[in-house]
Amino acid sequence: MESAEEWIRAHCRPSGPGEVVRDRVWATTTRIPTADGPVWFKASAPSHGFEPELVASLARCRPELLPRILACDSARGWLLTADAGRSFRALGNPPELWLRLLPRYAELQREAIVPAAVPDRTLPRWPELYPELAASELPLEPAEAERLRTYGPRFAALCEELAGHGLPAAVQHDDLHDTNAFVDGERLRIADWGDASLSHPFVSLVVTFRFLEERNGLEPADSWFAKLRDAYLEPWGTGLADAFELAQRLGRFAHAFGWVSLLHLLPSDQRPAYDASFRTVLLRALSAA
Repeated sequence: MESAEEWIRAHCRPSGPGEVVRDRVWATTTRIPTADGPVWFKASAPSHGFEPELVASLARCRPELLPRILACDSARGWLLTADAGRSFRALGNPPELWLRLLPRYAELQREAIVPAAVPDRTLPRWPELYPELAASELPLEPAEAERLRTYGPRFAALCEELAGHGLPAAVQHDDLHDTNAFVDGERLRIADWGDASLSHPFVSLVVTFRFLEERNGLEPADSWFAKLRDAYLEPWGTGLADAFELAQRLGRFAHAFGWVSLLHLLPSDQRPAYDASFRTVLLRALSAA
């Protein structure tokens, strides 16, 4: 069978050895130098083997929003893409860039065909995923864990309320922050879809807004959040501000569903570092309860 190196060389001309820039249980990302700039090879584990097929599907819908695909082998979980440009983080994560990107992302969500292999975390499943989260071994103090457990019935009731707004399920990136958004000339691109799921569309901005708070120091009441919300909601229609705010509250827990799914893949020696970050996610969820 063709090796990864042979496959890469069939689709680009490396000018030197590849450099592994991220090695996780669920995927390994390698930077490949070429005369025309770096290209990126991502090999996904079976748990995340949906990503190449998803990225290819999204690129067919909105190629200007995805890194240019050089090759894709969905059966082996391999994806080779051109460089996406400069990350928002390298540019200081300016809200002005998100103001441009978020409406385009919403249009992608509305139009994209989501492959069946993408994890199903749609709103009707949230009440069943919540007890699984609460029963997991979590980096919480006993009182915090008890608070999470007892919030379950209220969470389920609010899910029904959110369902009443009638928004369709859509692709949900679930890691939409400043290191996964890029400026490429006049284009803005979104990379790294390995955490994506089929879910409530508005949940995507849980992560975006968190990073604007933590990285940029924006207060929750900063007017930028209303501007970004309105820009994102424009493609979805009018009168959705209440649905958006409720989705942000519940979406903090939905975001934790993805984290706990990764938790089960980790070897024990990687748990402490993961738990430190996961604890922040969980506490932010509880703060919205």
